[in-house]
Order: sequence, then structure tokens, then C-alpha cells
Amino acid sequence: MMEGAAFITPMTPWANIGTATDLNQIQNVPTANAEASLFKDIFKNTVGQVKATQADVEHKQYLLSTGQLDDAHTLPIAEAKAGLAVDVLISLRNKTIESYNELIKISV
Repeated sequence: MMEGAAFITPMTPWANIGTATDLNQIQNVPTANAEASLFKDIFKNTVGQVKATQADVEHKQYLLSTGQLDDAHTLPIAEAKAGLAVDVLISLRNKTIESYNELIKISV
């Protein structure tokens, strides 16, 4: 490991949304409550990521302003992470609204 890059921490992966890799999993169709719970968990996870990345940015801004941040380039990296987290949340919201509008158009 390079000594100069010891301060870089890798991004933690987000939780898996869920894939059916086995035919037995496909046959066990979840109920509406389970699907709603899955969406709720995904949405809560995304909101949590936004909050965590924003808190990290604010902490690094504080450290930079007080002169405690040794490597100033970590602040723009944290801001980019926070921006990506917000973009994912916005995309999820837009797809949700789009799906809801499509469901409303269905005539029964």
C-alpha cells in the first residue's frame, strides 16, 4: 500500500436491491406487503445514504474551516459522493412518480 494514499477510505457498497438467481426464489412470489416493505427499505436506505454523506461533508467543512483537515482534497471528494447520493435519490423519486402515474392510467 502506498503511504501517501493511506488516508483514502473506500466507499461502502449499498445494500443489494435483490435479484432472483434461483428458480425457487422466482416461484415464491412475494405479497403486496412484502413488495411495499422492500421498496420502503430501499427508499430508507437511500435517504440514509444522503444523510450520511451530507453529514460527512459538513464535518469535513468544519475541519477545513478550523484548520484541522490535513488533506483539503477530501472535501471535494465528499461533496461529489454527496451529490451522487442525492442524484440517486432524485432518480428513485422520479421513477416512483412515473410508475405511480402509469398505474393511475390503467383502467380496471
